[in-house]
Amino acid sequence: MGLSAVHSARGSARGGRAPGIAVTIDDFDLSDTALMSGNDRDTAIRKALQRHKVKAGGFVAGKYVDGELSPRILSAWSDGGHILGNHSYSHQYFGGKSPDELMADIMKCEPLLSGYPGFRKLFRFPYLAEGNTADGRDKMRMLLRQHEYANAHVTIDTSDWYIDNRLKARLKADPKAQIAPYRRFYLDHIWDRATFYDSLSRSLFGHSIDHTILLHHRLTTGLFLDDMLSMFRERGWRLIDATAAFASPVFAMEPSVLPAGQSLVWSLAKADGRFEKLLRYPGEDGDYEAEKMDAAGL
Repeated sequence: MGLSAVHSARGSARGGRAPGIAVTIDDFDLSDTALMSGNDRDTAIRKALQRHKVKAGGFVAGKYVDGELSPRILSAWSDGGHILGNHSYSHQYFGGKSPDELMADIMKCEPLLSGYPGFRKLFRFPYLAEGNTADGRDKMRMLLRQHEYANAHVTIDTSDWYIDNRLKARLKADPKAQIAPYRRFYLDHIWDRATFYDSLSRSLFGHSIDHTILLHHRLTTGLFLDDMLSMFRERGWRLIDATAAFASPVFAMEPSVLPAGQSLVWSLAKADGRFEKLLRYPGEDGDYEAEKMDAAGL
């Protein structure tokens, strides 16, 4: 998809307002960690969302749905008005070679979620990988449409998982390690990525859009989500529900780029052709944060 398709969406994309941000959380690995059990972490996440009066989207990998804890937590998300979406069963990287296998894996996950009122036919690609070949990408898009699934795009990608890995390693080595420096780094990273992708959206559409941010069900989210939402509100962003964000016509776009995936805004900017110097690949990766965290002693 080129510049003309982006132009055609300008009339229906929302403009004239501050950027909006909706929370989406991937994986739902409910393993216990230092400082928080899986249950306590989830409670903290949902309390932060409730405090800020926003409904999030949870994208669940089926391999994590087992035992007594997962059904209780998924029920709490659904009953709380949050979306439950499909993140595949096995959470495997999709390079484009086997779209039928990925679709089968998506359908394997669906029965684990479809009994909850909050379930929606929204699919989040693991690793935001939509295929490295045009044939694989296009076949996967066709299969999703045939099964009435929409792509639950991310617009603000982050490396929260890498910060989380570093924090957990520090706590394993020193259970009394200070959390505050990781909080500062986390919030600075999130803000940097949010303003980058919003700047791209303004370049593409002429205004900000309603964004979806990618987070994971990890210790950093349990510890810092409330701070993150407060930060966005204090800096003039609108906190919105995931349902509202996904309803934007921007999320129906299918950029014709390879490799397919990454942030939707990243893909639209790549298809546009004017922003190549700004677009690293992959869009977000732990390697980009490693040197900064090393320098900060984190």
